[in-house]
Order: sequence, then C-alpha cells, then structure tokens
Amino acid sequence: MDLFQLTTNTDAADVAALREENRRLRKVCQALMERVETGSGADPAPYAAFERSVLLAEQVRERTDALQRTLDELSQVNTRLLAAKAEAEAANLSKTKFLAAVSHDLLQPLNAARLFASALETHSLPDTSQALVGHIGRSLKDVEGLIGTLVDISRLDAGVLHADKAPFAVSTLLDALAEEYRQVAGVRGLTLHYVPSSAVVESDLALLARVIRNFLSNAVRYTEQGRVLLGCRRRRDGLEIMVGDTGPGIPEQQREAIFLEFRRANQPNSSHSRGLGLGLAIVDRISAMLGQPISLASSPGAGALFSITVPYATAAPPAVASTHYTPLPDVAEDPLSGCVIWVIDDDLAIIEGMQALLGSWGCRVRAAATVSALEAASDGERPSVLLVDYHLGDHRETGIELAARLQRRYPGLAAVVITANHEAEIKRATREAGMYCLLKPLKPLRLRMLLATLLNKA
Repeated sequence: MDLFQLTTNTDAADVAALREENRRLRKVCQALMERVETGSGADPAPYAAFERSVLLAEQVRERTDALQRTLDELSQVNTRLLAAKAEAEAANLSKTKFLAAVSHDLLQPLNAARLFASALETHSLPDTSQALVGHIGRSLKDVEGLIGTLVDISRLDAGVLHADKAPFAVSTLLDALAEEYRQVAGVRGLTLHYVPSSAVVESDLALLARVIRNFLSNAVRYTEQGRVLLGCRRRRDGLEIMVGDTGPGIPEQQREAIFLEFRRANQPNSSHSRGLGLGLAIVDRISAMLGQPISLASSPGAGALFSITVPYATAAPPAVASTHYTPLPDVAEDPLSGCVIWVIDDDLAIIEGMQALLGSWGCRVRAAATVSALEAASDGERPSVLLVDYHLGDHRETGIELAARLQRRYPGLAAVVITANHEAEIKRATREAGMYCLLKPLKPLRLRMLLATLLNKA
C-alpha cells in the first residue's frame, strides 16, 4: 500500500469519527433543548426563558439591595427614636421633679391660707362677711384640688408615685370621709347616708382616700336634690366600697369618656361643675397602679353608683392604722378644749395659721420652729399632741426623728407628721414609727377629728 492510499484511509476514518461525534453532540443538544423547553412552561422559546431568568435574577438583586438600604435607614431612624425617647423620659422626669418642688412651695402658702380661712369661719361675723369667708374657703379648696391633681397626674405618668400598701380597718378611712362629706352635702341641701363596715382591707390608705373622695365630690357636685350613699358590700374577691347618688345619671355613651383627661359628664344645667375633668382620670390611674378595679353603674335620671373593690387583709392592721375616728362632739364635751398642743414648723405663716385655727377650737397652742424655743414658751407644760412638719430645713432632722426624740422625753405623746410630700416612703416610715401622717394642705375637719380621737384615747 502506497503513502497516498494510507493517507486517504486515515482521513476517511477521521471524517467518520467526526461525523459520529457531531451526531452525538447534536443528540445531546437536542435533549438539552427539549429539557429547557419543557421547563419553560407556556413559552416554547428556550432563549426567552433564559432571558427571563436572567432578568428575574437582576430584579431580585436590585430589590435585595433596596431592602438592605431600607433596613439601614430604619436602623438609623430607630436609633434616633430611642435617643428621642430617652430625652423625652428625662424631660418628663425633670418636669415631675420640678412640679413636685413647685407644688411644695405653692402648697405652703396655700396651706397657711386655708388655716386662716378656717379659723376665720369660727368667728362671729356679719352674714355677708361669713358668706365671703365661705367663698374664700371653697376657692382655696378648688385651687388645692387642681394643684394636687396636676402633680399626681405628672407623678403617675412618670412612674415615680408608688403605692404604700398596708392592712387597715376600712372604718379608719370611711368614718372620716363620712363626717367630712356629711357637712359638705348638708351645705348643698343633700343627705349623706353612711353604712359603716368592720372589714379590714389592704391598700394604700392615702391613694384609696383619693379615689373615694373623688367619688364623693362628684356625687355631691352633680346631685341637685336627694341623697348620697357611702357604704360597702362584701364580695368573694374583696370589699366593694361604693358611692351612689340620686343625681341625673351618666349616659352610656359617656361612661368611658369621663375617665379621660379633661372630660366631664355633660350636665349643662348644673351650677356646680367646676374643675378640669381630671378627677376620674386620676382615679383610673390609681386603680390601675393598685390593681384594684373600679366600676360604674348608672341609668339616666336614676343616679350613678361608683365603686372600687379592695382585697381583704391577710394580716392584722397596726395599732395606728386601725384608729377609729371620733365624730365631732358637742362643745360642752369637746376634748380639744383646754388641751396643750405643740406645733413645730419652720414656716412662720404656717405657725401663725395653726395658732389661729387650733386656738379657735379652744386648744392651748405652743408653736415654734425649734424644740428649744417651744419648750421655753411652754412653761413646763406637758404636751398632749405634737404636730410637726416633716421637712424642717436642709440640715435638720426630719419631723419623724424629732417626734421620736420628743416621745422619748414625753412618754405617751401622740405625734402627727404633716408633709406636702406624698412619697410612699414617708408614709411608710411614719406608720412604722407609730405616728400619724397628714398631707398638706391640711383639711381642718380631718385634723380636728384626728385630734379628738387621739385625745379621747389618751
């Protein structure tokens, strides 16, 4: 075989091999095209499916980038919001401290003014002058209520007002409120019907008093004729303290709104609807903080019944907390007549106001800013009751410490600590020291009832 024939045979073999390889590749390509076309759904064009896949992938990438940018922006906004929230909380706390400080300074002269006005009411005055004194007293009481409400709203919202829960006989609270509002209702031509209770409950006495006092104030304010009821019902989960009236009632559509700030029941014919509409807002917040629910039942034209349910006490109340207030006696048997009462306060106006008020009740008052000055003016007389301010200057002992020192010197001396500070710690410390605590501005009737009770016990 010559070289040409060998070359020809070799080329023929290569061509056959290439043809076989080409046939195999075509078969593979056809199979791939069929697979692509089968997976492309309704679109029979494989390239169109490929283009769509590439486009979708690009859109996914773009949207992923956009989402990441949005998340970054949200993170920055959230950081700014957290900073703003912290700043707002700090400002709110600062506002609360400012209001507490300002309220203390405001309550001092207000307290003195109420003492003077109450003392003046006991004087023999012409009818026109007596009416003016009454208007002054009511106006001062309204101012006191507004300031106290605004401060309490601020403290509750800032979370700095805490409950001081302790067991006490419910009569400790209700007897005093019944005596106070019996006179208030009488001025309006109403009758207060009070049903006493011997139950022992556990709550914050001052905060619960604020709730019941608000119920009573509203009942007297909106009732034009008839009566007001103060009483209790024993329930399985606690004692339900109720205040009812024979007033116009509250329409169903207003029953939720009246617990909001600056909302009042729409009583256009009432001439006694002073206030900002904050009382029930305070009640709602106090109820939530105490965990003691309030309820309202009312029918238009048939009066309203507000109530709060307070848990029963699991322990016996301390001796101080279980004090039963003595109703105001006749003048002939008044234990305040001739009794010796010491007053310690670093505010001259308060001292003069207490002297005027207690003196009008027949007390022998010794008042000063220090114990040494008080003892010098007492001529060796033993005091029956001590009334002492809690804050006696930045560098002096507290009223509780001073009262404890005097009680060691005069065994059996009853001590009443008076303060414009509503903090739970002060009330708790006073109770644990076996003393009594009254808040400024003083309510003269409550002070007189407490003094009568202490002197009768002595």
